[in-house]
This record gives sequence, C-alpha cells and structure tokens, in this order.
Amino acid sequence: MPDVQSTVLEFVNKLRKRKIEGSQATAKCTVELLRSVISQQRVPHSNQASALIDAVKAVGEQLVAANPVELAVGNVVRRVLHIIREEDLSLATAAIAGLDLLDASDDDDEDDTSKGVGYSAMSAAVAAAAARSTLRPPSLQTLLEGTPESAAVPYTSSSGADSESKTADKSSITRKLKHDVIEGVNHLILEIAGCHEQIAEQAIEHIHQNEVILTLGSSRTVLEFLCAAKEKKRSFRVFVAEGAPRYQGHLLAKELVARGLQTTVITDSAVFAMISRVNMVIIGAHAVMANGGVIGPVGVNMAALAAKKHAVPFVVLAGSHKLCPLYPHNPEVLLNELRSPSELLDFGEFSDCLDSGTGSGSPLLQVLNPTFDYVPPNLVSLFITDTGGHNPSYMYRLIADYYSADDLVM
Repeated sequence: MPDVQSTVLEFVNKLRKRKIEGSQATAKCTVELLRSVISQQRVPHSNQASALIDAVKAVGEQLVAANPVELAVGNVVRRVLHIIREEDLSLATAAIAGLDLLDASDDDDEDDTSKGVGYSAMSAAVAAAAARSTLRPPSLQTLLEGTPESAAVPYTSSSGADSESKTADKSSITRKLKHDVIEGVNHLILEIAGCHEQIAEQAIEHIHQNEVILTLGSSRTVLEFLCAAKEKKRSFRVFVAEGAPRYQGHLLAKELVARGLQTTVITDSAVFAMISRVNMVIIGAHAVMANGGVIGPVGVNMAALAAKKHAVPFVVLAGSHKLCPLYPHNPEVLLNELRSPSELLDFGEFSDCLDSGTGSGSPLLQVLNPTFDYVPPNLVSLFITDTGGHNPSYMYRLIADYYSADDLVM
C-alpha cells in the first residue's frame, strides 16, 4: 500500500510537528486515515477481523507515538478496533443463527447430535468473544465454557449441494465484514463531526435566565453551547478567564461578543475573587479519563477548586471521542507537555538570568510552561457529552460501551 503508507507518514509528521490544532480535528483526520487503511487492506478469506485489527494497530501505534499528549488519537484508534470486533461478532452470531436453522430442518438424529456439539462450542466461543469485547471481565461460566476463537467447528454435511451453498454463504459473510466495518467508521466520522451540535442542543436544559457563567480558555464546544442558549432567548453573562500565557480566552471573548453575548474578561488569578458571583462553571476538556478525571487547559484545576469551595456546579463539555479508557496513573498516559518559555518571558530581557551562574552549568532561572491541568473527578459536578448528561461516577460505564478490553494497550 504505497499510497496509504505515504499518507500515514505525512499524517505522522503533522502530528509530530503539532500542525493539527484541536482534538476534534485530530480525531476526524485520524478516523479518515484509518478508513483508507481498512479499505485498501488486503485480507485473507479466513481471520479477516484479525488481519484488519493488526493493520489498524500497526498504524495506530505510529500515530500515538507521534503525539502521545493528544489522547484523542488513541481513543479513535481504539474505537475503530472496537467496531471491527463488534462487526465480526455480529456476523459470527448471524452465521450461528443460520446454521441453527439448517440444523433444525435436518431429521437425522446422529447428525443433529454431532452438529449440536459443534454449534454449542461455536456459541461458547462467540459468548467469550462478546465478554472480551467490553471492559467488563467475562463471567465464570463464560471462562469455563469458552473455546479458543481458532477452534474448528466439527461439522460434516450429508449433502454436497448443502456444502457448496454453505461455502458460498461463508464467502459472502467474509466479504461483508469489511463493508460493515467501513460503514461503522463512516458513522463514527459523522459522530465526531456533529458532536458540537449534539452537545449544544442540551444548553437550554442547563443555562437559565440571568445566570452568570464562568469559563476558561478557548473551546469551540463551549462557544457553541453558550451561543445555543443565547439563540433560545436566554439572557445571561459570561465571565471568561483569559487563559494566560496564550490568552486563548481573549479569542473566545471576541467570538462571544460577535454572537451578541454579554462578556467580561478577567485574569486567571481573579477566578477565586469572582467565583461567588458565578452560578455555573462550564469548561471544555482535552480528555476525560476512565476514572472521571479531566485533562483541560492549564489553570482549570484552580477554577474547579474555587467552584468546589463556593458550591458552584462545575460542568465539563466533551465529545465522545475525548473519552479515554485509560487511567491517569497508566504509564502509557502522558498527561502534559511543556510549551516554549518564550510565551512567558522575553529572552532578550532575561538573557542575563538564563545564563549559567553556578559551577554546575545550570541556569539560575528556569521557566516552566505546562499546557494542561488535571481535575480529579470529585471536583466535577456533571459531564455533558453528545449522548447526554452524566455523573462522574457513570463515566466508566459509558466508556465501557466504546472500547474493548483487548485494545487498551497498543
């Protein structure tokens, strides 16, 4: 696949050089790339799912390694792997149902007995696969009855015509897997593209008349959410913390004013002083971890602590592509990265402080400029995703519907 491989390398370079801004844009580009990989992947007649999974994992490893901080890349790679497993399981279940119908029409008791053994073994394998396809562990019964996925199904047809028709059915099923997977990936692309609109539709349920909303930094999800409430004739004021040192809050404030919202810009250090006048804190998330913790713009933990102190609801907006099945303590999770110190200090003005002034050779002044902040789940009041509002304690169950346990570590 020279064309696909060159596309993969080009996208890896973009991720490594941080040329793609935003989790949604990154997730959408990643899914579209994986769709191309799947569509051009040559698969054998048997073990199609394994071939597709191996191909997606090989590309996914390169993408995650290129930008480990952008957790949305790993999230959508795991979502695609989950789609492959689900479609394979669905086709296997349908095949079993078809074989059971053929078995019911056969009057030969001896053949019925031998085929029943084969079908029960295959059913157990499918049940075990279904259990493994989620984050929940399989039951004890499944573990005792389960058989390896590669186990052969003992079956001997008494009719050559029946054998040929079943072989044709099997061939059509294997061809259908790839088509169904691509359809599932297309649905995922539409889901990512429409997440802002799905979240914004819920704004009228959470923002009320004459309220004061506090937000921090710049987030398109927050922008569309607030503007949707404004379009429903809700009158409210927005406090925007400026989000130093990049001052993304200035961009958000400008867009809010352009949409006709009453907006006040405050410094990040004034959040605690202004929180008593606020009815709700609404922020966008970079990622939502499996424990309900949030990775957001730097300074968001300070806003969460202030909200907790004054009993102000702290609401997090996040599309489903930002739901990460990993925990903050997992070694493969990189929670933060340091940006250039030039965003904080002028090198010309502070050049004398940055020179080595000790015998060890290290400068007397060091500058740290982290990109993200972490908010523990006990500081979050509510998550609003494209599937609705959820308590932090429910996030693990929501995440379990999107990922398979076999794909957590790539």
